[in-house]
Amino acid sequence: MSEQSVISERSTVVFHFDIKLSDGSAAESTRVHNKPAKLQMGDGSLSPAFEAELLGLTIGDKKTFTLAPEDAYGMPNPDNIYYVDRSKFSADAPAKVGTIIGFAMPDGSELPGLVREVVGDSVTIDFNHPLAGQTLTFNVEIVQVS
Repeated sequence: MSEQSVISERSTVVFHFDIKLSDGSAAESTRVHNKPAKLQMGDGSLSPAFEAELLGLTIGDKKTFTLAPEDAYGMPNPDNIYYVDRSKFSADAPAKVGTIIGFAMPDGSELPGLVREVVGDSVTIDFNHPLAGQTLTFNVEIVQVS
């Protein structure tokens, strides 16, 4: 086995993952569309705790591990909750509880927000990651290491 095929702090890793909530229900999976994720270890896109679980794995390895909210998607941030006037919503994108709506950002990107509550003319929008605050179980399968 070459040194290249073992995941280190500088590896680029292609892997499949499945995420399950603490009740065992499925939250997300790269297998649905057979599009594995790609990660540059150490780039900050995933938590240090997640990366630590991958260190030492090789192509074909499978591993299951559970991360606390702080080590997965973090805890919900109250600063990411916004109150928007109901008149800002259109018939095409009505303010209905449970709906995820994309909001245009100044740089042209789109930020998804979850409608949490509608009271009178006030709509509560949550911009936290939907899995924030959740203890999650990850099943990973390493596809490629470089």
